[in-house]
Amino acid sequence: MDLHRPVDPNKTYEEMTAEEKLRYDHQKLHEMHRGHESMHTTMVLILIGTLIVAQIIVVEWKKRHYRSYAFFTMVAMWSIPVLMSIKNQWWRFITIWSVFTLLTALIIRKSTHKPMSVTTPRLVYKWFYLIYKLSCFLGVFGYVLMMLTFLGLNIMFGHKPQQWMDVALVFLFYGLYFGVLGRDVAEYCTDKMAATIGYYTQEGMPTRQLESNVCAVCGNQLLVNVNEEGVLENTYKLTCGHVFHEFCIRGWCIVGKKQTCPYCKEKVDLKRMFTNPWDRPHILYGQLLDWIRWLVAWQPLILFLAQGINWLFGLE
Repeated sequence: MDLHRPVDPNKTYEEMTAEEKLRYDHQKLHEMHRGHESMHTTMVLILIGTLIVAQIIVVEWKKRHYRSYAFFTMVAMWSIPVLMSIKNQWWRFITIWSVFTLLTALIIRKSTHKPMSVTTPRLVYKWFYLIYKLSCFLGVFGYVLMMLTFLGLNIMFGHKPQQWMDVALVFLFYGLYFGVLGRDVAEYCTDKMAATIGYYTQEGMPTRQLESNVCAVCGNQLLVNVNEEGVLENTYKLTCGHVFHEFCIRGWCIVGKKQTCPYCKEKVDLKRMFTNPWDRPHILYGQLLDWIRWLVAWQPLILFLAQGINWLFGLE
């Protein structure tokens, strides 16, 4: 689309097509900023400087005070997108976000409630593992649909590329956003819950002795031996010798981002632990999700800070 082609002056803004409105807004923006080249250069330099300083501060904050950094990032991830959606009236996202927030708030309340029910740990891990798998599916589906659009498969169905690309970006965003947010909340719940059940402590040694037939994550009895095939779930043994429900240790290591034994804190080798090729993409996907935090949580805050600096200096 040629954005520099003039718009028909005989039409009102309401009579224009979507493309003509875009061209009109583009031309109006150029007219508004004509002759402000030096000011724009200053604003760009302020933005670059803010990005560099903010990156240094965030890295040092994460290194020195990880808990406060993680909590602040989680709150920012949770609140910033919905505030932007309210401003732009994106009701679909607001509805999905509200359902996710309501259900997750109930899970958080259960994980922090004392005394904790014996069924709470498995409920928490099941919920966040479900969120984790759904986010993987949505993200992969959006990515595949985007690639198919680039290959022109939409032409076979008589659809415009924009339609398929819009759907692909929506699925990709939902998968990445709720995947990252789910992991952050899962880590928060993991610390609260694990310290409460009494086997794991942040400081060091466990507070009570672990019995041989009990899972150190959920505190429930192991019903299947390590080498036996279970009907609903198998039992997994770490290199340190401690055994767990397979679903519990998956939730602890993958969803909760813990790479140590929940009881003795010995290092867990995730590659050795999950030899199934279907599990490894989940681990890699979980690592890739960490990059999204910068785009969703930190970038809007940095841009807002840069805008504030421009406003203080009278730059518009």
